[in-house]
Amino acid sequence: MPADSVSQRLKAIRQQLTLLADYVDPSALEAEVAELEQVMGEPGFWDDQANAARTSAQHARASRKLDGYRTLTSDVDDLEPLAEMAQEDPDLAGELAEQIVSAERRLEALEEERLFSGRYDAGDALVTVNAGAGGTDAQDWAEMVLRMEMRWAEKRGFDVELLEVSPGEEAGIKSATFLVRGENAYGLYGAEKGVHRLVRLSPFDSANRRQTSFAGLEVAPIVEDAAEVEIDDDDLQVDTYRASGAGGQHVNKTDSAVRITHRPSGIVVQCQNERSQSSNRATAMAMLRSKLVELEEQRRQEEIAREKGEAQDVNFGSQIRSYVLHPYSMVKDHRTDHEVGDTGRVLDGDLDGFVRAYLLKQAAS
Repeated sequence: MPADSVSQRLKAIRQQLTLLADYVDPSALEAEVAELEQVMGEPGFWDDQANAARTSAQHARASRKLDGYRTLTSDVDDLEPLAEMAQEDPDLAGELAEQIVSAERRLEALEEERLFSGRYDAGDALVTVNAGAGGTDAQDWAEMVLRMEMRWAEKRGFDVELLEVSPGEEAGIKSATFLVRGENAYGLYGAEKGVHRLVRLSPFDSANRRQTSFAGLEVAPIVEDAAEVEIDDDDLQVDTYRASGAGGQHVNKTDSAVRITHRPSGIVVQCQNERSQSSNRATAMAMLRSKLVELEEQRRQEEIAREKGEAQDVNFGSQIRSYVLHPYSMVKDHRTDHEVGDTGRVLDGDLDGFVRAYLLKQAAS
């Protein structure tokens, strides 16, 4: 690596780290970690399991962020001496290149975190995939989108739990909902919300003609405090049915699956992954609360857009991305113009480039 190139990259790393110091605020993080540790050390802390779990998770996030920043700062401090040694010893050039790339990647991740400023961005997410127009092709495409989005979550180290799947008549799925647990899950999946469009030669058409299919993706935040959302039992229609798909003999012999319709909003949620009807109902109610919070957040964004005089489309129906498999291979995000030619890589869950481009554009606007 040329000395000039190394010098420029080291300078850029140092400048970016300095800019992000205000965002990280290590002194404030240290105080937060110390305060949380004091709370966790108080007698009876674990008596309230739910509150203890939230506090512990908050402590883990703050500690991880502080440790990551400290380690990154130390590693950046070591880069310049290593660069000087590499000039005299070419055998160190490979190690230097690896250390620079590592620092740049961690800075990029830190910069990404800075983009999350919404009320629920740091929390978990409830993600629903629905087949759109296109018949069997659309249902097959919805299943592909489901796999892509779940693979992306797993690659980022998130915990993923599939809550409900409604199979298609011939292939694929009509809809599916999964829960993503991890830092900034809701903020990240907000970039995937909207309609995903597929163009390909249909494997379900005997003439093998080109087909355009659509799948919609909805995202809602997980609300820990049930008091945040008031739900009147009289507004609910609760139906039970036999669960379908994997789950053993039990789910096929009892009406354990639960579907809840919230009449005022028209929102429908269902859960069939638990063995008991009561557990499925509890999970479905949590899903309903999350979707009602998302509906209110969407209304708030629309009101802000109107006040600003912006023609901002924040509705579910906005087409965000096209996946073209024929007559050429290309995935293009229509909001940012970010493109990737390797469609297989994208469909296997490589979505970081699309999400980052969208988040940066949102932050700039």
